[in-house]
Amino acid sequence: MTRDSDADALRARLPAAAHAWLSEATATVTDHPDRIDTLLAVAGRACGRGTLPGGPAAPAWSTDDAVRVLLLTGLPCGGHELAALLIRLYRHGEAAERRGILRSLSFFGAPHALGARAMPLVEDALRTNDARLVTAALGDYARRHLDAPAFHHALLKCVFLGIPLATVAPPPEPDAPELLRMLSDYAAERRAAGRPVPPDIEPFLSTSAVAEKE
Repeated sequence: MTRDSDADALRARLPAAAHAWLSEATATVTDHPDRIDTLLAVAGRACGRGTLPGGPAAPAWSTDDAVRVLLLTGLPCGGHELAALLIRLYRHGEAAERRGILRSLSFFGAPHALGARAMPLVEDALRTNDARLVTAALGDYARRHLDAPAFHHALLKCVFLGIPLATVAPPPEPDAPELLRMLSDYAAERRAAGRPVPPDIEPFLSTSAVAEKE
């Protein structure tokens, strides 16, 4: 699926009222990009914060998440200018705005030439203990630009925070020895303390057990 089709699928799930507001707001951003701050701030009040129906953007997407992503990807800039704008918006934004900015990173296509310039935002989100920010940060953009050890530590943080690994896009492949070791150690600590092991890491533990036998 292309980024354009991802955006189209996201837009198709918006409620009618959000569609109407977004159309006007997108036109405003195109002509007056300096108004993006205000529009991001009011997106939740204008369009609602309900959970979107299932699809490529699910789970854990809200209407205001989607609206902010579509507004940001309508900005008429790219490269260093876009990265600097996103960093400024993130630093001054509230949690919901930061979440939308993080989610938008995976939707910028080649014309925007964003590259890895927005990785400081991903790294900042991964230093927090805010599960919604961490989830938003770990989209396709992070998967492309984080090296393997950093991505594996991010997945382990998801487990610590109770974030289901199925919400991380794309799903991690259970073929990394270091990741399997970390998850196995974590599971062993949980069992030793008489605490349950999160069920979504069981497939990784099974893979690890097979690898050890070989």
